[in-house]
Amino acid sequence: MTETKTLDSADIGRILQYLPHRYPFLLIDKIIEMNGDESCIGIKNVTINEPHFQGHFPKMPIMPGVLLIEAMAQTAGALWVSANGADKPKLVYFVTIDNCKFRKPVVPGDQVRIHIQKIKGRQGIWWFRGIAKVDDQVVAEADVSARIADA
Repeated sequence: MTETKTLDSADIGRILQYLPHRYPFLLIDKIIEMNGDESCIGIKNVTINEPHFQGHFPKMPIMPGVLLIEAMAQTAGALWVSANGADKPKLVYFVTIDNCKFRKPVVPGDQVRIHIQKIKGRQGIWWFRGIAKVDDQVVAEADVSARIADA
């Protein structure tokens, strides 16, 4: 008999249970296709009313690249908390950001799909590969590592 994988998801209510981030710094709206602690896809709906657009090229609003990387970290952190059954929010502290590339601007109206794949975990540090896509086009990618701690 073959083992069937069960995919999970997290709506905004569950994300708020997993992470201590709140508006305006919570950068993911939901998570779909969570596969244990191995992988997931986070969703970020980009809207013009986000505060960074007031000052980040107001006549040509572009989502700051560092916020795309932060969204990757939040998605990876929520995946870890969900898979490890934590009963309260956790802090995700960046340890490294490697192989970071920005491929295409993200603008209001875009829906960013953040693909997270666990690389490894050791001694309280976890490594993930993040690829952000809009309409199946890669807009940013990075390898991030983080330490997970109690909030």
